[in-house]
Amino acid sequence: MSLNNSSNIFLDSVPSNTNRFQVNVINENHESSAAANDNTDPPHYEETSFGDEAQKRLRISFRPGNQECYDNFLQSGETAKTDASFHAYDSHTNTYYLQTFGHNTMDAVPKIEYYRNTGSISGPKVNRPSLLEIHEQLAKNVAVTPSSADRVANGDGIPGDEQAENKEDDQAGVVKFGWVKGVLVRCMLNIWGVMLFIRLSWIVGEAGIGGAYYLISRSLGPEFGGSIGLIFAFANAVAVAMYVVGFAETVVDLLKESDSMMVDPTNDIRIIGSITVVILLGISVAGMEWEAKAQVILLVILLIAIANFFIGTVIPSNNEKKSRGFFNYQASIFAENFGPRFTKGEGFFSVFAIFFPAATGILAGANISGDLEDPQDAIPRGTMLAIFITTVAYLGVAICVGACVVRDATGNMNDTIISGMNCNGSAACGLGYDFSRCRHEPCQYGLMNNFQVMSMVSGFGPLITAGIFSATLSSALASLVSAPKVFQALCKDNIYKALQFFAKGYGKNNEPLRGYILTFLIAMAFILIAELNTIAPIISNFFLASYALINFSCFHASYAKSPGWRPAYGIYNMWVSLFGAVLCCAVMFVINWWAAVITYVIEFFLYVYVTYKKPDVNWGSSTQALSYVSALDNALELTTVEDHVKNFRPQCIVLTGGPMTRPALLDITHAFTKNSGLCICCEVFVGPRKLCVKEMNSGMAKKQVWLTKNKIKAFYAAVAADCFRDGVRSLLQASGLGRMKPNTLVIGYKKNWRKAPLTEIENYVGIIHDAFDFEIGVVIVRISQGFDISQVLQVQEELERLEQERLALEATIKDNECEEESGGIRGLFKKAGKLNITKTTPKKDGSINTIQSMHVGEFNQKLVEASTQFKKKQEKGTIDVWWLFDDGGLTLLIPYILTLRKKWKDCKLRIYVGGKINRIEEEKIAMASLLSKFRIKFADIHIIGDINIKPNKESWKVFEEMIEPYRLHESCKDLTTAEKLKRETPWKITDAELEAVKEKSYRQVRLNELLQEHSRAANLIVLSLPVARKGSISDLLYMAWLEILTKNLPPVLLVRGNHKNVLTFYS
Repeated sequence: MSLNNSSNIFLDSVPSNTNRFQVNVINENHESSAAANDNTDPPHYEETSFGDEAQKRLRISFRPGNQECYDNFLQSGETAKTDASFHAYDSHTNTYYLQTFGHNTMDAVPKIEYYRNTGSISGPKVNRPSLLEIHEQLAKNVAVTPSSADRVANGDGIPGDEQAENKEDDQAGVVKFGWVKGVLVRCMLNIWGVMLFIRLSWIVGEAGIGGAYYLISRSLGPEFGGSIGLIFAFANAVAVAMYVVGFAETVVDLLKESDSMMVDPTNDIRIIGSITVVILLGISVAGMEWEAKAQVILLVILLIAIANFFIGTVIPSNNEKKSRGFFNYQASIFAENFGPRFTKGEGFFSVFAIFFPAATGILAGANISGDLEDPQDAIPRGTMLAIFITTVAYLGVAICVGACVVRDATGNMNDTIISGMNCNGSAACGLGYDFSRCRHEPCQYGLMNNFQVMSMVSGFGPLITAGIFSATLSSALASLVSAPKVFQALCKDNIYKALQFFAKGYGKNNEPLRGYILTFLIAMAFILIAELNTIAPIISNFFLASYALINFSCFHASYAKSPGWRPAYGIYNMWVSLFGAVLCCAVMFVINWWAAVITYVIEFFLYVYVTYKKPDVNWGSSTQALSYVSALDNALELTTVEDHVKNFRPQCIVLTGGPMTRPALLDITHAFTKNSGLCICCEVFVGPRKLCVKEMNSGMAKKQVWLTKNKIKAFYAAVAADCFRDGVRSLLQASGLGRMKPNTLVIGYKKNWRKAPLTEIENYVGIIHDAFDFEIGVVIVRISQGFDISQVLQVQEELERLEQERLALEATIKDNECEEESGGIRGLFKKAGKLNITKTTPKKDGSINTIQSMHVGEFNQKLVEASTQFKKKQEKGTIDVWWLFDDGGLTLLIPYILTLRKKWKDCKLRIYVGGKINRIEEEKIAMASLLSKFRIKFADIHIIGDINIKPNKESWKVFEEMIEPYRLHESCKDLTTAEKLKRETPWKITDAELEAVKEKSYRQVRLNELLQEHSRAANLIVLSLPVARKGSISDLLYMAWLEILTKNLPPVLLVRGNHKNVLTFYS
């Protein structure tokens, strides 16, 4: 037989471009040799029994050429018709279905009519036979061969149970504080800090009495939602410097009065501050108990000093104090000081920035939450009471000082009013003093100029000095303790690997000594600035940022509606928290916009760093809660949307057992589901329910972690069942959620089916039937070496155990060097040498280690290499798609998705379809048109016209020998004997069954011959999975079909969709 190669044999209207379509004619005589498909020698997969006898062939190949030529074959988006075109209405008849490839089957070949929309103007829509029609029997139902399987182990379970070891720390001697000493005292001492005694009077002078109220309320207000969480450890460390500098300023003022300056004011502050911080460090290192005792003593001194101030306001002022601006309570002074009068360079927010650190003390209790007896009760109770008491005190001091002291005073007792002088409304003038020259030259006294106003007003000045010392030192001490604690907690979480050094604690209280040293160094650096008004805004910036995050975290937790977020504060409102967060951010920019930008750049950098590193921590954060809520909402929203073919994606159940035991099966599935579809790794535990459930639960988290660690975007699911098939049936029905339900079952080929117990074969074929019954597509994957590497993993675990024993042995020898000469130690050394273990280093890509030397168990190097073959980038080659039957397009979609992946991008699609000899041209053009409409790129199209001819004798002989042990041969026996054998061995292949499906058996053998000829050198073969009719095809015959179909080939994917469209050419 010959066929002209000219272009006019395809279509008269086609230009004479012979590069587009090519007909390769192969002599049909048995004596002639087959044309070679490839010049290169293909890889050898398994020893084959197929002979080299040539077969009758007819192959049409299509190669893409220029678009102009290709367009001539398409008229208005449809295939060009010839006189031999097959009309669409023929496909409605059983005659059409029963003669696909000229053979008796209902399976339909791929056709464009199946993918049209109803009412399409380009032609009628045709319905392909459903999966039910193909899977169920044509005639009356015949009882399905009963299965005697009750339980089958899948071999993937990990023996043994992992028992968590609960270690209890020795709590003896650990210091724990209640809400008074642990929270209330600390917060009050921090809030009543340096600002109360040496800056509040200046703030009242700048902002007025009313301004002081707003500063306090705006400072403390955002924190009323509660004070939880961590603040910047760095800000706490800098706060130490601020309080120490405030203390040093007071000391320097005293030195000035006594004319005892050491160098100059700035350097004296540095010297005194350095000495002070060293002493405070010593107290802190001594332990929390000493620090707590010191705090109580300092609080008592502080309370006495505050009381001393209020008493002093009612003691009649003398001439010296009047010259310095103190006149006791005067309505005129109160009225004059009520409004703001900012000096040059100052404004509301600049004053606010200096005052704000006073509010940072509200977290003093939260910062040592680990040292509290009951943090949940102590923190809100102590903090709120401290806020109330200190707010009243601040307001009281601000009102009192604003009602008693004028803004400017000269300190000269001779600056009294001369008769006839115009007071111009000045309060001091009305009280007999002329401080008008302060408008033109600097003065040293008054609210605006004297930071020691409270000492002057008080009844006994030294008590105020003691109060300043108490306030500054207590605040510095609290910050010096808080900063290392916060920093230690941060380091323990191991978020920043480089800071792990500072996580170590010492002593029974786990004191962060390394954190103390770091805090000390940071504080020393800022003490050298020696200027309180410079340090305070820096702290304000960082604390405002942290408070913004704290407020937002409260809002976020409420917004996420997490059941675990149950704030105990009665009048908490999430919107107040959000307002507080926004207000903190806004104030940061108003105070100093460039400092705010720098702060947020640092925060953003740290956020990106943590996001990139993905630290292995789980805090039950509100982000997780919100992610859950979003996922739940999206899943519910999906249920209201009908499925559409454009949104179809493979959503797979993969029967991997434990995901680490069949990595190759998981890898190939993950290749076409990653970032596009659902992938669930499933395992069935078979056996006694109690033991199975215990083993299953103990390994669930471990196996999901393995998937995450190996960057596999999949879920792990497991069930306990009485038999393997029942477990898979449960997974097929119950897995998934809403629209996110599996639509494809992926299983490995059962390579050992000829040696396996009958129950395992019945279960294996049974789950394929179950999948089809549930209208779920099936993908069977076969590779030459098989998938299960559980034996290798067991050997690897044994080697790791021996390695640990060897290391322990070496450690024992090292610890007993003094007995080195004794025979016992030498014997241990000899024993260690006899183990002969080679240490293996895990690879970064999570692949199975290659073990070079071992004496325990069996190791299959080829199996290990095969298990990683789909992890590697595939060499340049082809994915051969044998789309023999139209299953809705899944057979074509899966290989197309693979070509989009980085590892498979160098593999081109070659499409093989069957066709009738009298319709070769139309089939070829129709397939080219269909693929172009699907926008699927391909390298070649091959039309195979000789699928249904008989295979050669040698190939058929191999198949007969394969099924011989499972045949009944009832035709050779008398009727009684035959009936008895059928009852005793219902699983065997009867002569009647074999004869009824002989043509289908021919086809499987013949297809393997074609696959050997055309696709033996392919990287991957994707092939239509034959469907066995329930009750008509025995399990063993079906397994024989799959065996002979895929024998001696590269990796094969046998694919059968659920016969619903998964591809469309409508955009």
